[in-house]
Amino acid sequence: MRRYIARQLVQLVVVIIGISILAFVILHVLGDPVLLLLPQNAGKEEFERYRKLLGLDQPIWFQYWKFASHAIQGDFGKSWYADTPAFGLVLERMPPTIYLTLAGFFVALLIALPLGILSALKQHSFVDNLCTGVAVAGQAMPIFWLGIMLIIIFAVRLRALPASGYGTWQHFVMPAFCLGAALAPITMRLVRSGVIEVMNMEYIKTARAKGVDERMVVVKHAFRNACIPVITVLGLQFGQLLGGAIITETVFAWPGVATLTVESIRNQDFPVVQCAVVLLALIIVTANVIVDLVVGLIDPRIRVST
Repeated sequence: MRRYIARQLVQLVVVIIGISILAFVILHVLGDPVLLLLPQNAGKEEFERYRKLLGLDQPIWFQYWKFASHAIQGDFGKSWYADTPAFGLVLERMPPTIYLTLAGFFVALLIALPLGILSALKQHSFVDNLCTGVAVAGQAMPIFWLGIMLIIIFAVRLRALPASGYGTWQHFVMPAFCLGAALAPITMRLVRSGVIEVMNMEYIKTARAKGVDERMVVVKHAFRNACIPVITVLGLQFGQLLGGAIITETVFAWPGVATLTVESIRNQDFPVVQCAVVLLALIIVTANVIVDLVVGLIDPRIRVST
């Protein structure tokens, strides 16, 4: 197990370095922030002086080396617009995004687990067809459209929930439901297929023959083994939730790191974008490593040998 954890940590470092290089190169190739920072009537000498001041006159490999050597120490440079440390700006916006992602994760499980189990137990029935239809419709529904519809119904028409902002639990309801609705369909279908497969296993028949209560058979025996692929996919979908948070935060004016990243990309604020990309990548990769360890604890057959 120690060897496995060490290998995962090495892979984590490699992935973070690769993502940081990719983001750094794309930003520097596609745009010139000096054109946005200075007025259009500025002279050529002023442009060159400002590029030198920002270090953009150096070769791109040298710029990345300078960025990486400082980033390891937690210094991602200063925002070119706010003139404050980029790490502090991103860290300040990170909690709202994490809270929203976890809330969406909880909503997805709240929808997917009961519907998936119910659909599997009522296979080929009207309930099964209804749940499957809901899953397909939810998977095809764009997040931004769902968010706009929720705002129109619950904020504009009924005036039951705030249309935007952050602070109280009411502000979480619509954004969390949008994220959860995007993740729930695939999770529900995985739960359904997993429970159906497990319910035909011999140990399930043995448990029933011993007179074990049907609820215990489903929860303790069937669902525990059926949830292994579900947990794996949920770990992979965590990155999708963070990606969906960009759209959700934009629709609901949520003050998270996704909104900050979009604004910084628009303004070509390289230090803030690079910091946000590295930190989000670190969170996603760490979540995947944790999922691998949890799956190994649930099913001893797939634990990595020490």
